Amino acid sequence: MGGSCSTCGEKQRFIQSFRGKPEGNRRLGRPRRRWEDNINMNLQELGCGVMDWIELAQDRDRWRVLVKAVLNLLVP
Repeated sequence: MGGSCSTCGEKQRFIQSFRGKPEGNRRLGRPRRRWEDNINMNLQELGCGVMDWIELAQDRDRWRVLVKAVLNLLVP
């Protein structure tokens, strides 16, 4: 009976992680904006919201044209 108590703590940690109840609190307010979120917002302003920008970034010339267009949009 003594051996089962030694593994009791391990079982509790497994059950807590399996149920997905993390300890602690979330930060208040909206989540921070990510770099990818900024890119998606800029593409939507240009009217290219459905574009796969990750694939576009692989082609340097097309990406450079897009970046220049965004910069011209942001700077009046």
